[in-house]
Amino acid sequence: MSTPGAPADRAARGRAARKRVSRSEHAGWIPAVDRPDPVAVLERQGRDRLPELLPIRYGRMSGSPFAFLRGAAAVMAADLAAQPHTGLTVQLCGDAHLLNFGLYASPERSLLFDLNDFDETFPGPFEWDVKRLAASVVVAARENGHPADKGQAAALAAVAAYRTSMRRLARLGELAVWYERVDAESLLPLVRSSRHRRRVQASLTRARRRTSLQAVGRLTEVVDGRRRIVRDPPLLEPAGAPDMAALRKIFSDYRSTLSEERRMLLDRYRFVDAARKVVGVGSVGTRCFILLLAGRDADDPLFLQIKEARRSVLEEHLPNGPYVHPGHRVVAGQRLLQAASDIFLGWMTGPQGRAYYWRQLRDMKGSADVAGMNPADLTAYARLCGTALARAHARSGDRVAIAAYLGGGDTFDRAVAEYARAYAAQTVTDHATLGAAVAAGVVTASPDV
Repeated sequence: MSTPGAPADRAARGRAARKRVSRSEHAGWIPAVDRPDPVAVLERQGRDRLPELLPIRYGRMSGSPFAFLRGAAAVMAADLAAQPHTGLTVQLCGDAHLLNFGLYASPERSLLFDLNDFDETFPGPFEWDVKRLAASVVVAARENGHPADKGQAAALAAVAAYRTSMRRLARLGELAVWYERVDAESLLPLVRSSRHRRRVQASLTRARRRTSLQAVGRLTEVVDGRRRIVRDPPLLEPAGAPDMAALRKIFSDYRSTLSEERRMLLDRYRFVDAARKVVGVGSVGTRCFILLLAGRDADDPLFLQIKEARRSVLEEHLPNGPYVHPGHRVVAGQRLLQAASDIFLGWMTGPQGRAYYWRQLRDMKGSADVAGMNPADLTAYARLCGTALARAHARSGDRVAIAAYLGGGDTFDRAVAEYARAYAAQTVTDHATLGAAVAAGVVTASPDV
Protein backbone atom coordinates (compact mmCIF):
# COMPACT_ATOMS: atom_id res chain seq x y z
CA MET A 1 0.00 0.00 0.00
CA SER A 2 3.02 2.31 -0.25
CA THR A 3 2.62 5.36 -2.48
CA PRO A 4 6.07 6.23 -3.87
CA GLY A 5 6.53 8.48 -6.88
CA ALA A 6 5.45 11.87 -8.10
CA PRO A 7 1.71 12.66 -8.21
CA ALA A 8 1.73 12.51 -12.00
CA ASP A 9 3.21 9.00 -11.94
CA ARG A 10 0.71 7.88 -9.31
CA ALA A 11 -2.17 9.28 -11.35
CA ALA A 12 -0.86 7.47 -14.43
CA ARG A 13 -0.85 4.23 -12.43
CA GLY A 14 -4.49 4.81 -11.53
CA ARG A 15 -5.52 5.46 -15.11
CA ALA A 16 -3.59 2.37 -16.22
CA ALA A 17 -5.75 0.27 -13.87
CA ARG A 18 -8.69 0.99 -16.17
CA LYS A 19 -7.09 -1.42 -18.63
CA ARG A 20 -7.38 -4.22 -16.06
CA VAL A 21 -10.95 -3.32 -15.15
CA SER A 22 -12.76 -0.51 -16.91
CA ARG A 23 -14.99 1.60 -14.71
CA SER A 24 -18.12 0.45 -16.53
CA GLU A 25 -17.21 -3.20 -15.94
CA HIS A 26 -18.05 -2.81 -12.25
CA ALA A 27 -21.74 -2.89 -13.19
CA GLY A 28 -21.71 -6.60 -13.84
CA TRP A 29 -22.98 -9.21 -11.43
CA ILE A 30 -23.72 -12.68 -12.78
CA PRO A 31 -23.22 -15.50 -10.25
CA ALA A 32 -20.73 -18.10 -11.42
CA VAL A 33 -21.95 -21.57 -12.24
CA ASP A 34 -19.75 -22.95 -9.45
CA ARG A 35 -20.70 -20.21 -6.96
CA PRO A 36 -20.51 -21.70 -3.43
CA ASP A 37 -23.80 -22.34 -1.70
CA PRO A 38 -24.25 -19.43 0.76
CA VAL A 39 -25.45 -21.69 3.57
CA ALA A 40 -22.41 -23.92 3.12
CA VAL A 41 -20.18 -20.86 3.40
CA LEU A 42 -21.87 -19.90 6.67
CA GLU A 43 -21.67 -23.44 8.04
CA ARG A 44 -17.94 -23.58 7.29
CA GLN A 45 -17.51 -20.32 9.20
CA GLY A 46 -19.33 -21.81 12.18
CA ARG A 47 -17.17 -24.91 12.61
CA ASP A 48 -14.95 -23.37 15.27
CA ARG A 49 -17.58 -21.20 16.92
CA LEU A 50 -19.55 -21.93 20.07
CA PRO A 51 -22.15 -24.41 18.77
CA GLU A 52 -24.79 -23.45 21.31
CA LEU A 53 -24.81 -19.89 19.92
CA LEU A 54 -25.02 -20.70 16.20
CA PRO A 55 -28.84 -20.97 16.22
CA ILE A 56 -28.91 -17.36 17.42
CA ARG A 57 -26.75 -16.34 14.48
CA TYR A 58 -28.97 -18.11 11.97
CA GLY A 59 -32.06 -16.75 13.69
CA ARG A 60 -30.81 -13.20 13.41
CA MET A 61 -29.72 -13.64 9.79
CA SER A 62 -33.08 -15.16 8.91
CA GLY A 63 -34.86 -12.02 10.06
CA SER A 64 -34.52 -10.07 6.81
CA PRO A 65 -32.34 -9.72 3.71
CA PHE A 66 -30.47 -6.85 5.36
CA ALA A 67 -29.78 -8.97 8.45
CA PHE A 68 -28.56 -11.71 6.13
CA LEU A 69 -26.24 -9.28 4.35
CA ARG A 70 -24.82 -8.16 7.70
CA GLY A 71 -23.92 -11.71 8.64
CA ALA A 72 -22.80 -12.83 5.19
CA ALA A 73 -19.53 -10.93 4.74
CA ALA A 74 -17.86 -14.22 3.83
CA VAL A 75 -20.42 -14.88 1.10
CA MET A 76 -19.91 -11.48 -0.48
CA ALA A 77 -16.12 -11.70 -0.14
CA ALA A 78 -16.14 -14.86 -2.26
CA ASP A 79 -18.40 -13.18 -4.81
CA LEU A 80 -16.16 -10.12 -5.05
CA ALA A 81 -13.06 -12.28 -5.38
CA ALA A 82 -14.61 -14.10 -8.35
CA GLN A 83 -14.60 -10.86 -10.36
CA PRO A 84 -11.67 -8.89 -11.84
CA HIS A 85 -10.39 -6.11 -9.59
CA THR A 86 -8.38 -2.92 -10.01
CA GLY A 87 -5.33 -3.93 -7.97
CA LEU A 88 -5.47 -0.52 -6.25
CA THR A 89 -5.00 -1.65 -2.66
CA VAL A 90 -6.16 0.01 0.55
CA GLN A 91 -6.72 -1.20 4.08
CA LEU A 92 -10.25 -2.49 3.64
CA CYS A 93 -12.86 -2.42 6.38
CA GLY A 94 -13.96 -5.74 4.86
CA ASP A 95 -17.55 -5.30 6.04
CA ALA A 96 -18.49 -1.73 5.09
CA HIS A 97 -22.29 -1.97 5.20
CA LEU A 98 -24.45 0.90 6.40
CA LEU A 99 -24.68 -0.21 10.04
CA ASN A 100 -20.90 -0.50 10.40
CA PHE A 101 -20.65 3.29 10.37
CA GLY A 102 -21.58 5.33 13.40
CA LEU A 103 -20.73 7.74 16.17
CA TYR A 104 -18.04 7.38 18.80
CA ALA A 105 -15.89 9.58 21.03
CA SER A 106 -12.33 10.51 20.15
CA PRO A 107 -9.71 10.56 22.93
CA GLU A 108 -10.24 14.35 22.98
CA ARG A 109 -13.96 13.65 23.67
CA SER A 110 -15.16 14.98 20.31
CA LEU A 111 -18.02 13.02 18.80
CA LEU A 112 -16.95 11.64 15.40
CA PHE A 113 -18.70 9.79 12.58
CA ASP A 114 -16.66 6.97 11.06
CA LEU A 115 -16.34 3.26 10.36
CA ASN A 116 -16.83 1.32 13.59
CA ASP A 117 -16.34 -2.40 12.84
CA PHE A 118 -13.01 -3.92 11.86
CA ASP A 119 -13.29 -7.66 12.43
CA GLU A 120 -12.71 -8.32 8.71
CA THR A 121 -10.18 -5.56 7.98
CA PHE A 122 -7.47 -6.57 5.50
CA PRO A 123 -5.53 -5.04 2.59
CA GLY A 124 -7.39 -5.40 -0.69
CA PRO A 125 -8.91 -3.64 -3.74
CA PHE A 126 -10.61 -0.40 -2.74
CA GLU A 127 -13.76 -1.13 -4.72
CA TRP A 128 -14.70 -4.14 -2.58
CA ASP A 129 -15.66 -1.87 0.32
CA VAL A 130 -17.44 0.54 -2.01
CA LYS A 131 -19.51 -2.26 -3.54
CA ARG A 132 -20.49 -3.69 -0.14
CA LEU A 133 -21.58 -0.25 1.03
CA ALA A 134 -23.61 0.37 -2.14
CA ALA A 135 -25.26 -3.06 -1.99
CA SER A 136 -26.25 -2.48 1.63
CA VAL A 137 -27.90 0.81 0.65
CA VAL A 138 -30.11 -0.87 -1.95
CA VAL A 139 -31.02 -3.75 0.39
CA ALA A 140 -31.93 -1.25 3.12
CA ALA A 141 -34.04 0.78 0.70
CA ARG A 142 -35.93 -2.34 -0.40
CA GLU A 143 -36.69 -3.26 3.21
CA ASN A 144 -37.92 0.25 3.91
CA GLY A 145 -40.36 -0.06 1.02
CA HIS A 146 -38.68 2.58 -1.13
CA PRO A 147 -39.24 2.47 -4.91
CA ALA A 148 -36.44 0.71 -6.79
CA ASP A 149 -35.25 3.92 -8.42
CA LYS A 150 -34.92 5.60 -5.00
CA GLY A 151 -32.74 2.78 -3.68
CA GLN A 152 -30.47 2.92 -6.68
CA ALA A 153 -30.30 6.72 -6.41
CA ALA A 154 -29.19 6.41 -2.77
CA ALA A 155 -26.48 3.91 -3.76
CA LEU A 156 -25.39 6.27 -6.53
CA ALA A 157 -25.13 9.08 -3.96
CA ALA A 158 -22.91 6.93 -1.72
CA VAL A 159 -20.51 6.08 -4.55
CA ALA A 160 -20.49 9.65 -5.90
CA ALA A 161 -19.62 10.95 -2.43
CA TYR A 162 -16.79 8.43 -2.22
CA ARG A 163 -15.42 9.49 -5.61
CA THR A 164 -15.66 13.25 -5.06
CA SER A 165 -14.19 12.94 -1.56
CA MET A 166 -11.29 10.84 -2.81
CA ARG A 167 -10.58 13.36 -5.56
CA ARG A 168 -10.60 16.18 -3.01
CA LEU A 169 -8.29 14.25 -0.68
CA ALA A 170 -5.92 13.50 -3.56
CA ARG A 171 -5.17 17.20 -3.77
CA LEU A 172 -4.27 17.52 -0.07
CA GLY A 173 -0.95 16.97 1.69
CA GLU A 174 -0.19 13.91 3.80
CA LEU A 175 -0.79 15.47 7.22
CA ALA A 176 -3.98 17.16 6.06
CA VAL A 177 -5.35 13.80 4.97
CA TRP A 178 -4.23 12.14 8.20
CA TYR A 179 -5.98 14.76 10.33
CA GLU A 180 -9.17 14.68 8.25
CA ARG A 181 -12.26 13.69 10.24
CA VAL A 182 -16.05 13.88 10.10
CA ASP A 183 -17.20 15.73 13.19
CA ALA A 184 -20.66 14.69 14.31
CA GLU A 185 -21.89 18.28 14.48
CA SER A 186 -21.30 18.54 10.73
CA LEU A 187 -24.18 16.11 10.25
CA LEU A 188 -26.83 18.66 11.19
CA PRO A 189 -26.41 20.96 8.15
CA LEU A 190 -26.99 17.91 5.91
CA VAL A 191 -30.52 17.50 7.27
CA ARG A 192 -33.05 19.60 5.43
CA SER A 193 -36.20 19.51 7.55
CA SER A 194 -36.33 20.75 11.13
CA ARG A 195 -38.12 17.55 12.19
CA HIS A 196 -35.33 15.33 10.92
CA ARG A 197 -32.72 17.70 12.28
CA ARG A 198 -34.23 17.28 15.73
CA ARG A 199 -34.04 13.51 15.30
CA VAL A 200 -30.34 13.67 14.42
CA GLN A 201 -29.69 15.97 17.37
CA ALA A 202 -31.46 13.47 19.63
CA SER A 203 -29.21 10.71 18.25
CA LEU A 204 -26.12 12.76 19.08
CA THR A 205 -27.43 13.37 22.59
CA ARG A 206 -28.08 9.64 23.13
CA ALA A 207 -24.59 8.78 21.88
CA ARG A 208 -23.00 11.20 24.34
CA ARG A 209 -24.85 9.45 27.15
CA ARG A 210 -23.70 5.95 26.13
CA THR A 211 -20.79 5.64 28.52
CA SER A 212 -19.54 3.06 30.99
CA LEU A 213 -21.45 4.88 33.72
CA GLN A 214 -24.72 4.45 31.82
CA ALA A 215 -23.83 0.80 31.10
CA VAL A 216 -23.48 0.13 34.83
CA GLY A 217 -27.13 1.02 35.30
CA ARG A 218 -28.24 -1.21 32.41
CA LEU A 219 -25.86 -4.16 32.68
CA THR A 220 -25.20 -4.59 36.40
CA GLU A 221 -26.97 -5.14 39.70
CA VAL A 222 -25.93 -5.24 43.33
CA VAL A 223 -25.92 -8.75 44.84
CA ASP A 224 -25.04 -9.21 48.53
CA GLY A 225 -23.53 -5.76 48.59
CA ARG A 226 -21.32 -6.38 45.53
CA ARG A 227 -21.90 -5.12 42.00
CA ARG A 228 -22.23 -7.87 39.42
CA ILE A 229 -23.06 -8.06 35.74
CA VAL A 230 -26.68 -9.15 35.29
CA ARG A 231 -27.68 -12.53 33.89
CA ASP A 232 -29.60 -12.47 30.60
CA PRO A 233 -29.03 -15.92 29.08
CA PRO A 234 -28.10 -16.77 26.44
CA LEU A 235 -27.04 -13.23 25.50
CA LEU A 236 -25.25 -12.30 28.72
CA GLU A 237 -24.03 -14.92 31.17
CA PRO A 238 -21.56 -14.76 34.06
CA ALA A 239 -18.10 -16.01 33.21
CA GLY A 240 -17.45 -19.40 34.76
CA ALA A 241 -14.52 -20.02 37.09
CA PRO A 242 -12.18 -21.24 34.29
CA ASP A 243 -13.00 -18.23 32.09
CA MET A 244 -12.65 -15.85 35.02
CA ALA A 245 -9.21 -17.22 35.86
CA ALA A 246 -8.13 -17.02 32.22
CA LEU A 247 -9.34 -13.45 31.86
CA ARG A 248 -7.40 -12.35 34.92
CA LYS A 249 -4.30 -14.12 33.60
CA ILE A 250 -4.40 -12.67 30.08
CA PHE A 251 -5.13 -9.16 31.28
CA SER A 252 -1.41 -8.46 31.67
CA ASP A 253 -0.70 -9.64 28.11
CA TYR A 254 -3.30 -7.21 26.79
CA ARG A 255 -1.89 -4.46 28.98
CA SER A 256 1.52 -4.85 27.32
CA THR A 257 0.09 -3.84 23.91
CA LEU A 258 -0.92 -0.40 25.20
CA SER A 259 1.36 2.62 25.24
CA GLU A 260 3.05 3.44 28.56
CA GLU A 261 0.74 6.25 29.63
CA ARG A 262 -2.34 4.13 28.88
CA ARG A 263 -0.94 1.21 30.85
CA MET A 264 -0.57 3.58 33.79
CA LEU A 265 -4.19 4.70 33.38
CA LEU A 266 -5.42 1.11 33.18
CA ASP A 267 -3.49 0.26 36.36
CA ARG A 268 -5.70 2.68 38.27
CA TYR A 269 -8.67 0.35 37.77
CA ARG A 270 -9.44 -2.86 39.64
CA PHE A 271 -11.18 -5.97 38.36
CA VAL A 272 -14.84 -6.35 39.49
CA ASP A 273 -16.64 -8.89 37.29
CA ALA A 274 -16.78 -10.50 33.83
CA ALA A 275 -19.44 -12.10 31.64
CA ARG A 276 -19.80 -13.74 28.25
CA LYS A 277 -21.75 -11.59 25.79
CA VAL A 278 -23.38 -12.28 22.42
CA VAL A 279 -22.80 -9.43 19.98
CA GLY A 280 -23.80 -8.44 16.46
CA VAL A 281 -25.00 -10.75 13.69
CA GLY A 282 -21.98 -12.08 11.82
CA SER A 283 -19.98 -12.32 15.05
CA VAL A 284 -22.44 -14.53 16.91
CA GLY A 285 -20.72 -17.71 18.01
CA THR A 286 -17.30 -16.16 18.41
CA ARG A 287 -16.04 -15.83 21.96
CA CYS A 288 -16.74 -12.43 23.50
CA PHE A 289 -16.57 -11.20 27.09
CA ILE A 290 -17.14 -7.94 28.89
CA LEU A 291 -15.14 -6.88 31.94
CA LEU A 292 -16.34 -4.47 34.59
CA LEU A 293 -13.54 -2.47 36.22
CA ALA A 294 -13.79 0.21 38.91
CA GLY A 295 -11.56 3.25 39.25
CA ARG A 296 -11.69 5.81 42.04
CA ASP A 297 -14.92 4.28 43.40
CA ALA A 298 -18.05 2.44 42.28
CA ASP A 299 -19.19 5.56 40.42
CA ASP A 300 -16.08 5.48 38.24
CA PRO A 301 -16.61 2.34 36.10
CA LEU A 302 -14.90 1.13 32.96
CA PHE A 303 -16.39 -1.57 30.73
CA LEU A 304 -13.99 -3.36 28.41
CA GLN A 305 -14.97 -5.82 25.70
CA ILE A 306 -12.72 -8.77 24.83
CA LYS A 307 -13.65 -10.22 21.46
CA GLU A 308 -12.22 -13.19 19.62
CA ALA A 309 -10.34 -12.24 16.44
CA ARG A 310 -10.33 -14.78 13.64
CA ARG A 311 -9.02 -14.85 10.08
CA SER A 312 -10.64 -12.14 7.97
CA VAL A 313 -13.13 -13.43 5.43
CA LEU A 314 -10.93 -11.71 2.84
CA GLU A 315 -7.75 -13.65 3.62
CA GLU A 316 -8.46 -16.73 1.54
CA HIS A 317 -8.96 -14.51 -1.52
CA LEU A 318 -5.99 -12.14 -1.25
CA PRO A 319 -2.20 -12.21 -0.73
CA ASN A 320 -0.90 -12.51 2.82
CA GLY A 321 -1.22 -9.42 4.96
CA PRO A 322 1.38 -7.85 7.23
CA TYR A 323 0.04 -9.25 10.53
CA VAL A 324 0.24 -12.86 11.73
CA HIS A 325 -1.84 -12.31 14.89
CA PRO A 326 -5.56 -11.79 14.06
CA GLY A 327 -6.02 -9.48 17.04
CA HIS A 328 -3.08 -7.36 15.92
CA ARG A 329 -4.63 -7.24 12.43
CA VAL A 330 -7.92 -5.88 13.80
CA VAL A 331 -6.27 -3.31 16.06
CA ALA A 332 -3.80 -2.11 13.43
CA GLY A 333 -6.54 -1.91 10.81
CA GLN A 334 -8.79 0.10 13.11
CA ARG A 335 -6.02 2.52 13.99
CA LEU A 336 -5.23 2.98 10.32
CA LEU A 337 -8.81 3.45 9.12
CA GLN A 338 -10.36 5.51 11.91
CA ALA A 339 -9.67 9.21 12.30
CA ALA A 340 -9.13 8.56 16.03
CA SER A 341 -9.30 5.30 17.96
CA ASP A 342 -10.17 4.02 21.43
CA ILE A 343 -7.34 4.56 23.91
CA PHE A 344 -7.85 1.04 25.33
CA LEU A 345 -7.57 -0.76 21.98
CA GLY A 346 -5.18 -3.72 22.32
CA TRP A 347 -4.73 -7.42 21.57
CA MET A 348 -3.39 -10.65 23.01
CA THR A 349 -3.49 -14.46 22.82
CA GLY A 350 -5.77 -16.38 25.16
CA PRO A 351 -6.39 -20.02 26.10
CA GLN A 352 -6.06 -22.64 23.33
CA GLY A 353 -4.03 -20.08 21.38
CA ARG A 354 -7.12 -18.08 20.45
CA ALA A 355 -6.53 -14.46 19.43
CA TYR A 356 -8.48 -11.61 21.02
CA TYR A 357 -8.67 -7.85 20.86
CA TRP A 358 -9.81 -5.45 23.57
CA ARG A 359 -11.66 -2.13 23.47
CA GLN A 360 -14.12 -0.11 25.49
CA LEU A 361 -17.64 -1.49 25.41
CA ARG A 362 -19.28 1.92 25.32
CA ASP A 363 -17.63 5.24 24.66
CA MET A 364 -20.35 7.54 23.36
CA LYS A 365 -21.17 5.04 20.62
CA GLY A 366 -24.26 5.45 18.48
CA SER A 367 -25.67 4.21 15.19
CA ALA A 368 -28.31 5.36 12.74
CA ASP A 369 -31.84 3.99 12.64
CA VAL A 370 -31.57 2.94 8.99
CA ALA A 371 -34.86 1.04 9.15
CA GLY A 372 -36.70 4.28 9.92
CA MET A 373 -35.24 6.37 7.10
CA ASN A 374 -37.29 7.76 4.24
CA PRO A 375 -35.65 7.98 0.77
CA ALA A 376 -34.23 11.46 1.35
CA ASP A 377 -32.75 10.55 4.72
CA LEU A 378 -31.28 7.31 3.40
CA THR A 379 -29.67 9.14 0.50
CA ALA A 380 -28.14 11.73 2.83
CA TYR A 381 -26.87 9.01 5.17
CA ALA A 382 -25.47 6.95 2.29
CA ARG A 383 -23.64 10.03 1.04
CA LEU A 384 -22.14 10.55 4.50
CA CYS A 385 -20.97 6.92 4.65
CA GLY A 386 -19.35 7.23 1.23
CA THR A 387 -17.51 10.33 2.40
CA ALA A 388 -16.26 8.62 5.56
CA LEU A 389 -15.16 5.53 3.62
CA ALA A 390 -13.09 7.63 1.21
CA ARG A 391 -11.36 9.34 4.13
CA ALA A 392 -10.52 5.96 5.67
CA HIS A 393 -9.15 4.55 2.41
CA ALA A 394 -7.11 7.67 1.69
CA ARG A 395 -5.03 7.09 4.82
CA SER A 396 -3.69 3.73 3.67
CA GLY A 397 -3.99 3.53 -0.12
CA ASP A 398 -2.68 5.61 -2.99
CA ARG A 399 -5.42 8.21 -3.04
CA VAL A 400 -3.91 9.92 -6.08
CA ALA A 401 -4.04 6.71 -8.11
CA ILE A 402 -7.55 5.85 -6.92
CA ALA A 403 -8.79 9.36 -7.70
CA ALA A 404 -7.30 9.15 -11.19
CA TYR A 405 -8.93 5.78 -11.75
CA LEU A 406 -12.32 7.11 -10.65
CA GLY A 407 -12.09 10.23 -12.80
CA GLY A 408 -14.20 13.35 -12.85
CA GLY A 409 -17.29 11.80 -14.44
CA ASP A 410 -19.90 9.49 -12.97
CA THR A 411 -19.06 6.33 -14.95
CA PHE A 412 -17.83 4.46 -11.86
CA ASP A 413 -20.73 5.74 -9.76
CA ARG A 414 -23.38 4.50 -12.16
CA ALA A 415 -21.65 1.16 -12.64
CA VAL A 416 -21.41 0.38 -8.94
CA ALA A 417 -25.00 1.53 -8.36
CA GLU A 418 -26.09 -0.96 -11.04
CA TYR A 419 -23.98 -3.66 -9.38
CA ALA A 420 -25.63 -2.82 -6.07
CA ARG A 421 -29.09 -3.26 -7.60
CA ALA A 422 -28.15 -6.68 -8.96
CA TYR A 423 -26.36 -7.83 -5.81
CA ALA A 424 -29.28 -6.73 -3.64
CA ALA A 425 -31.46 -9.11 -5.64
CA GLN A 426 -28.85 -11.83 -5.05
CA THR A 427 -29.00 -11.11 -1.32
CA VAL A 428 -32.77 -11.55 -1.33
CA THR A 429 -32.28 -14.92 -3.05
CA ASP A 430 -29.55 -15.97 -0.60
CA HIS A 431 -31.73 -14.95 2.34
CA ALA A 432 -34.50 -17.19 0.97
CA THR A 433 -31.96 -20.01 0.60
CA LEU A 434 -31.13 -19.71 4.30
CA GLY A 435 -34.83 -19.70 5.14
CA ALA A 436 -35.29 -22.90 3.16
CA ALA A 437 -32.32 -24.51 4.94
CA VAL A 438 -33.86 -23.61 8.29
CA ALA A 439 -37.24 -25.01 7.24
CA ALA A 440 -35.60 -28.22 6.06
CA GLY A 441 -33.66 -28.64 9.30
CA VAL A 442 -30.27 -28.26 7.61
CA VAL A 443 -29.45 -25.52 10.12
CA THR A 444 -31.21 -24.60 13.35
CA ALA A 445 -32.37 -21.05 13.91
CA SER A 446 -33.54 -19.64 17.23
CA PRO A 447 -36.05 -16.78 17.33
CA ASP A 448 -34.23 -13.48 17.16
CA VAL A 449 -33.03 -12.51 20.64
